[in-house]
Amino acid sequence: MKEIIQEKLSGERALFHTRGAIIKDTIFHDGESPLKESSDIELFNCMFKWKYPLWYCNNVKVHDCVWFEMGRAGVWYTNNICIENSLIEAPKNFRRCDGITLDNVSIPNASETLWHCKNVKLDSVTAKGDYFAMNSSDMEVNDLSLYGNYSFDGAKNIVIRDSKLLSKDSFWNSENVTVYNSFISGEYLGWNAKNLTLIDCTIESLQGLCYIENLVMKNCKLVNTTLAFEYSTVEADICSHIDSVLNPSGGFIRAQSIGELILEKDKIDPEKTKITVG
Repeated sequence: MKEIIQEKLSGERALFHTRGAIIKDTIFHDGESPLKESSDIELFNCMFKWKYPLWYCNNVKVHDCVWFEMGRAGVWYTNNICIENSLIEAPKNFRRCDGITLDNVSIPNASETLWHCKNVKLDSVTAKGDYFAMNSSDMEVNDLSLYGNYSFDGAKNIVIRDSKLLSKDSFWNSENVTVYNSFISGEYLGWNAKNLTLIDCTIESLQGLCYIENLVMKNCKLVNTTLAFEYSTVEADICSHIDSVLNPSGGFIRAQSIGELILEKDKIDPEKTKITVG
């Protein structure tokens, strides 16, 4: 493989259509799309300072690199990219990609990031921004710290473990999502989802877990959670007090106690949900 070492590259498409290269200590200074349509490349300690660096690429490995703020929309339409120990300051990264691995990556401006991607693995990722992972699918997530609303909207086939999500309206319109041993705080959690499973989780939410088809909760805590389960079909095993429950559609709810139970017979059939406390 050819090597490119300690270059400062300018101009549009500086390394366009590169095949089989190791790139080290190089700055992509200005000029759009410097590595567009490249494949089988490996980058070490590089810096991306301008837009669209990795579009339509295949088989890319990235180690200890930095996307600065203007390296926005950095990875689009790319297949099989692995990024580790890197900083991504730029927004709108990762769009319509297939095969993404992020390991020990920080994304402090993650607005509109990971949209319409599939086959994604996240491990030890910190991200801050709204609409994270919208309409993405087939994701394995471990140790994600997320600060931003509307996350995982429309996402499908997701497994999340040991994570913390501070996110209003997370998992809206999602399908086949399972979350293990995680903390989620945010209003209106999970509306219009299908097959949402929460295991060993702590939830804090105003009017969360509503309008869900097949909500399963096992050994979960609902802390400061009010008006939960409206029009949801539920199998909820809650190991804490619930402040209030509103009009579940069916299934069962077990909790230590419930502060306010609201069952409006003109809106739901209370007999379809078995509720036990104690």
